[in-house]
Amino acid sequence: MKAYQAEVQIDLRAGRPARLIWRGQPYPVQAVLDEWRSGGRWWLGEQSRTCYLVQAGALTAELHQEDGEGGRWWLARLVD
Repeated sequence: MKAYQAEVQIDLRAGRPARLIWRGQPYPVQAVLDEWRSGGRWWLGEQSRTCYLVQAGALTAELHQEDGEGGRWWLARLVD
């Protein structure tokens, strides 16, 4: 996996990722492979988050959504 930690745009369906837009390219999410909670690196001031491992076209991506109203979405990693 390659780490990115880049903010991305995510479209939701029923509260889960349905489409990822990465570098201006849309990737429909075919499957959510895993979902978990992370407390974030609290010592760096990170918020808790919900994490997803998704299959989106040719990408297998780890996505994080920060807790709270309007929580930002991050592309944490991509599987090589």
